[in-house]
Amino acid sequence: MSKTLILKSSILGEDSASGMLTDHYIAQLDEPNLNVRDLAAIPLPVLDGRGAQALRGGENLDEQQRHLLALSDQLIDELKAAEHIVIAAPMYNFHVPAQLKAWIDLVCRAGVTFRYTDKGSEGLLTNKKVVVITTRGGLHKDTPQDFITPYMRTILGFLGITEVEFVYAEGMGMGGSLREQELNNAKAHLSRLAAH
Repeated sequence: MSKTLILKSSILGEDSASGMLTDHYIAQLDEPNLNVRDLAAIPLPVLDGRGAQALRGGENLDEQQRHLLALSDQLIDELKAAEHIVIAAPMYNFHVPAQLKAWIDLVCRAGVTFRYTDKGSEGLLTNKKVVVITTRGGLHKDTPQDFITPYMRTILGFLGITEVEFVYAEGMGMGGSLREQELNNAKAHLSRLAAH
């Protein structure tokens, strides 16, 4: 399996700023065998009550539940195999896209990617580096409206992943020179990361 996992989540297709920045980063990586998963192009099921029951396993699962459990296992295997993870997380209505949240819900599994101890939860995925590319229509970095940065840092830490680098491109909806400058700054940041 590839040691680099790329997760795209924008619903904007070719017009996606986060997708363009992710492609810019991919082009500079010295990695011939990338695992790219476009969560918008091939959406994952939204977790419901029956799905939550499926992720706990057991012998009384129906075919649909067994399929969901197998899908979760596959996503977790991809995550475990990766040493380097790139997550495109554009801001939609102040949070991550539903497509990315669906992936998160399928990889956060007690006893598999984290466990409960008498001291609280403990992440089981370690020795991984994550780059989160987050684009926003407005200006939200370092403000109370930026829910993505603390959420992604928390959820990744919950899984045991603490080496996380955020790359921001803001003002995408504001156009003009601000948009261009933000994209150029993000590209430069990604180029520096790819060189290391």
